Amino acid sequence: MYKFFLLFILPFFILAQTTSKPLIEGKQGMVVSTHPVASDIGLAILKKGGNAIDAAVAVNFALAVCHPSAGNIGGGGFLVYRDKSGNVKALDYREKAPSAANRDMYLDAEGKIIPGKSMTGIFSVGVPGTVAGMHEMHDKLGKLPWKVLLQPAVELATKGLLLTDREARGLNRQRVEFLKENLGKTYLLSEEGKEWKAGDLIVQADLAASLERIARKKSSGFYRGQTASLIVKEMKGKNGLITKKDLKNYQAIWRTPIKSQYKNYQIIGMPPPSSGGVALAQLLQMVAPYTFKKWGPSSDSTIQVMVEAERRVYADRSNWLGDPDFVKVPVNELIDSMYTSSRMGQMNFNQATKSSDILAGVFPGYESPETTHYSIVDGEGNAVSITTTLNNSYGSKVFVGGAGFLLNDEMDDFSAKAGSPNLYGLIGSKANEIQPNKRMLSSMTPTIVEENGQLKMVVGTPGGATIITSVFQVVLNTLEMGMNMQQAVEYPRFHHQWMPDKITAEPARFSEDQQGRLKAKGYTISPVSAIGLVEGILVLPNGSLQGGADSRGDDKVSAY
Repeated sequence: MYKFFLLFILPFFILAQTTSKPLIEGKQGMVVSTHPVASDIGLAILKKGGNAIDAAVAVNFALAVCHPSAGNIGGGGFLVYRDKSGNVKALDYREKAPSAANRDMYLDAEGKIIPGKSMTGIFSVGVPGTVAGMHEMHDKLGKLPWKVLLQPAVELATKGLLLTDREARGLNRQRVEFLKENLGKTYLLSEEGKEWKAGDLIVQADLAASLERIARKKSSGFYRGQTASLIVKEMKGKNGLITKKDLKNYQAIWRTPIKSQYKNYQIIGMPPPSSGGVALAQLLQMVAPYTFKKWGPSSDSTIQVMVEAERRVYADRSNWLGDPDFVKVPVNELIDSMYTSSRMGQMNFNQATKSSDILAGVFPGYESPETTHYSIVDGEGNAVSITTTLNNSYGSKVFVGGAGFLLNDEMDDFSAKAGSPNLYGLIGSKANEIQPNKRMLSSMTPTIVEENGQLKMVVGTPGGATIITSVFQVVLNTLEMGMNMQQAVEYPRFHHQWMPDKITAEPARFSEDQQGRLKAKGYTISPVSAIGLVEGILVLPNGSLQGGADSRGDDKVSAY
């Protein structure tokens, strides 16, 4: 009994020692993002009378200035939205393959993947969707004038940004890549080869001009005119694929959100080409029968059930998910409760399941075919969950000359070759093979949770392949383990993605004794320094908002 009690409370003791950010609550509005400046800009928009969508637009363009590793106008993303009346929407502004792309573009003459070609440089770039997405959501759901929402970002780029220590170190790590991919350009490079340090002022004049064009002409200020010409010039100079027609034809798409049930909670997620909504629904349904509240967040049983569910879900992801405009995705079949229950039938507490023994499910009638997040709730109860990305940290490392912004490397999220892993070790199938104008599969998991028809939680995270499992754990931390929002996002995390067959875990997640017990059952554990940067908002029974800003980054809760 005493030993069980220690196992249960130890994680909370560790958490109390490692949580470095205070618990923030508010009553009228809240913004949680990965950069303090962006969070404050979003809150200022709410205080001006803007709604959650207005704040989201302002935060996005601010992040393009202050968080260049993932904030962007040269990438894409997903919106999950719930208005004050409970109506939900999902907006897909994921990047697309250029019209000149082809299935084998990353393979050599022998059919082998050319190392790095899909990850860095001009050939890794997909047609950006961010600006079209921001314009579309504001046009349909915004309240304040567009220019008002862009102005803070324009001023930030013009007057300069004081670097945080984390941002300075990130830029210093990229110096060699920036120089390699951008001959003659000095964007985000310090003078005379010196390293950036915290407190340095960084001015981005060309980016400010690009933002001003977007402020004046909305999406036309990006997909047409001077900015579009600069993008195409960059492409032609390096034999890239994106054309003016690709830019002109890009459109954001409204899709039907995925709704699933977890006990008395409704989970609202992003549909394909995001895999997040389907995967999270599957995970929560698979673990619902188990007594996590009794076991606690760090018991062997809890860990095993979560890992076994994760490996099965990622096996399904690798085989079935892709752009629904190009392939038939069995969404309803994948999230059917009878199916998800059957997937856990071979779960054995005495022995790990080998991933090589796990195959994707089979459905009759079907053939196998550095990101950032922010969460916002306004005073009326409208909620926004947005994940946006360049893919790898700082994307393709290619700046658009004269425009001052980085382009994505999202083409790596396609299956360069069916059965071969991408940058994150994720294996894809024909469903996610490269086709012209197709959207690549994503792990982004912007999520909204309802309890008995009322808004309960807004959550999401960056993290590549670990996004889905990070959101999964934070949702369980609050709904099952009784943690507050700050504790839930801080709690040490782990991840399993089917292949490679191993658990990656943060240092504080498993004790040495627990690692020994898990290894004896056949689990392989690999340490990593950090997983994800979760931004969450929890609605308390009294209607107050409780924020969680991850200490793994510069994240901040801004509230009033």
